[in-house]
Amino acid sequence: MSDINEEKKHLGHQAEETDPLLKAKNIFEKYAKPVAILVAAVIVVVGGWYSYKTFIVAPNEEKASLSMYKAEEYFRMDSSKLALNGDGVHKGFIYIINNFGGTKAGNLAKYYAGICYLKTGDFNNAVKYLEGFSTSAKQIQMMAYGTLADAYSELGKKEDAIKKYQEAATTFTNDEVNSSEYLFRAAALSEINGNTQQAVELYKKLKSQFPNTQHGRDADKYIHRLSDETGLTTK
Repeated sequence: MSDINEEKKHLGHQAEETDPLLKAKNIFEKYAKPVAILVAAVIVVVGGWYSYKTFIVAPNEEKASLSMYKAEEYFRMDSSKLALNGDGVHKGFIYIINNFGGTKAGNLAKYYAGICYLKTGDFNNAVKYLEGFSTSAKQIQMMAYGTLADAYSELGKKEDAIKKYQEAATTFTNDEVNSSEYLFRAAALSEINGNTQQAVELYKKLKSQFPNTQHGRDADKYIHRLSDETGLTTK
């Protein structure tokens, strides 16, 4: 009996080798189940992601955007506390951050909240929310870095402030007025911090990179003053 079974197997292998359709059928049967499982898994993942985007993310984006309008209105009115905490009827930036933090509006609310806290003198919260904000809109990101640097400076974190001012100055150089302002603040704070060499280098950079701005035109007088005081070269 075993000889007969072996002969059948042998004949089956021969048939598979000479019949490509039979060979393909056998391969399909061998891998059909794992392929089906893989396809099903992909469908589940894609379907789940689509459902998440459609039924959770999109509604949250809409809710967050609707909640933002009154907070932004209070922000424009310079009513920082109402912008942050709402007025009892309309929500403020903090509610939006806490409930819709993963949305675009929730991210933008961190930027607004950071500015509001800076204005009200709560510099630690200003740092907290501005550090948590990021955007691909370079001009807004530049302003966020600059405001964060202001908060660091108020907290006495001078080195952090200088670095962040420099980062702000290089983020969106098309805006020469604000870029030169942040570079000037970095230079001035370096000078106050006792790092004269760094201050001179930053004033030189201000002169070369933004010569058509007020700060760029004034840079020479700061360079010469510091050079006269310290004996540093102005070249």
